[in-house]
Amino acid sequence: MSVELSTYLRILHRNWILIVALTILGGAGAYGYSVLQTPTYEANTQLYVSVRSDTSGVSELAQGTNFARQAVVSFVDVVDSAIVLDRVINDLDLDTTAQQLARWVEASSPTNSVIISINVSNTNAETAAAIANSVGMNFADVVVNGLEKPEGDAASLVRIETIEPALVPTAPSSPHTTVNILLGIVVGLGLGVAFAVLRSILDTRVHSLHDIEAATEAPVLGGIALDPDARKRPLIVHADPRNPRAESFRSLRTNLQFIDVDGSSRSFVVTSAGPGEGKSTTTSNLAIALAETGARVALVDGDLRLPRVAEYMGLEGGVGLTDVLIGRAELVDVLQQWGTGKLFVLTSGRTPPNPSELLGSQAMQRTLDALAEAFDYVLIDSPPLLLVTDAAVVSRFTSGVLIVAASGSTKKPALAAAVEKLEAIGSRLFGVIVTMLPAKGPDSYSYGAYSYAAPTDEVSRDEKPRDERGRRRSQRQQDDT
Repeated sequence: MSVELSTYLRILHRNWILIVALTILGGAGAYGYSVLQTPTYEANTQLYVSVRSDTSGVSELAQGTNFARQAVVSFVDVVDSAIVLDRVINDLDLDTTAQQLARWVEASSPTNSVIISINVSNTNAETAAAIANSVGMNFADVVVNGLEKPEGDAASLVRIETIEPALVPTAPSSPHTTVNILLGIVVGLGLGVAFAVLRSILDTRVHSLHDIEAATEAPVLGGIALDPDARKRPLIVHADPRNPRAESFRSLRTNLQFIDVDGSSRSFVVTSAGPGEGKSTTTSNLAIALAETGARVALVDGDLRLPRVAEYMGLEGGVGLTDVLIGRAELVDVLQQWGTGKLFVLTSGRTPPNPSELLGSQAMQRTLDALAEAFDYVLIDSPPLLLVTDAAVVSRFTSGVLIVAASGSTKKPALAAAVEKLEAIGSRLFGVIVTMLPAKGPDSYSYGAYSYAAPTDEVSRDEKPRDERGRRRSQRQQDDT
C-alpha cells in the first residue's frame, strides 16, 4: 500500500504544473461563466387553502380540512395554467405568452399540507415580485369564483388567502458565483489528477530510478544529472572536477569497484537500448574517473559505425581498433595515452564494411584478452543493442555489460528488450546507468551519496595491488614485443 501511495505521490509531484493549471483554469472558467450569465431573481408567495363549513362540529371541521388537503394537490396544477397566467399578463401588461410565462412560475405544496407556495423567477427583481403576487391573487379568484363556485348565488366553500406576500428580492438567486467557482476548482482538480495518472500510464519512457526497477531486476549503478552544456564539455570529470555532475561519475566509479567480477580482469561493454542516450559520454567520463584512482584503464571505442570517443577525448582516430583487428597495426602502437595518468585510449580507426564480423572475430577476442591482462579496467563503448548486434557480440569476450538508459528518452519496453537480448546470449548484465536525470523534482537523483567512498586524491588499499599487477603485466607485454 505504501508503494502504491508513493507512486501516486510521485505522479502528482511530476505533473503538479498541469494539475495546478487545470485547477486554476476550472475556477477561472466557472467565474467567467457566472459573469456572463444574466442574474435571475426569485420571489415567493404562500397561500392558505381552507374549506368552510356551515356547522362548527369537530367532525365537520376535520372533513373540511381533509377535503382541503386533497384539493390542494389539484390546485397546484392550476397555478401555472393559461386561465390564471393570461389574467396575470393582462394585469401587468407583460409582453409574453402564458406558455412562456409558465416556465418562470413554479407551484408546490408539502405532503398533507394546505399551504401552496408559488415561486416566480425573472431577470428583474420588481417584476418577479409583481408576477408572484398577481399569480397568487388571480389563482385564488379563478378557484374560488370560478372552478369551485356552486351553482346559483351561493358562496364558494373554498377559501384561499395570502399568508406571505412576495417581497422584492435584494440579491439574485443565480448565478451562484461562489458555488460555481468552487465547483469549477473541484472539476479542474479532478481533471488534472485524471490527466496526470493517464499521462503516466500511457508514457512508457524511463523517468526515474523507480522506472528502471520496474523494467529490469538489474541494479542501478548510478545516476547522471542532465547537463544542457554536455555537448560543449562532454568530459565534465576533467573539465570541472568539482561539478556535482562530475561527482556523480565518481559515485558510479565507486559502485563499479564493488561489482563482483569472476577473475582478476574487469572488462565491460557499455551500451544502450537506443541511440542518443549518452553512452559514449558516460564511458569516457567513467574511464577518467577510474584513472583518477591510479588504476590502469583502457578505453576502447568499439562503435565502428558512429565512433565518438576520439572526438570527445581530443585524439587522432584515423588508426585504431580496426587496424589491429585486420593485422595492419600492433596494439601497443595504436594505444594513445590520455593526460598524465594511466588512461590509454584505443580509438575505432577507419570505418569497416563489416563491423559485426570484425568485433566477433578471434582477433577481437585476442585483443581484449591482451587489454584485460595489461589493464585493471577495460571499458568498451559499443553501438545500441537494439539497432545492431555489435554490443552483444563483443559482450561474449568481456566480464559483462553496463546498460545506459536516458531519463525522459529511453522507453521501458526497449530497455526490457535489451535486457532480454543479453540474457538470450548468456551475457552478464552488471547494472544500469541512468543518464539525463533532472537535477530537481520527483525524478531527481541524489548523485553525491557515495562521493566520499573513493576519494580522488588517494588510492584505496584494494587498488594498489591491482595497480602493481597492471605494471607487471604491462612490463611482461613490452618484454614479449
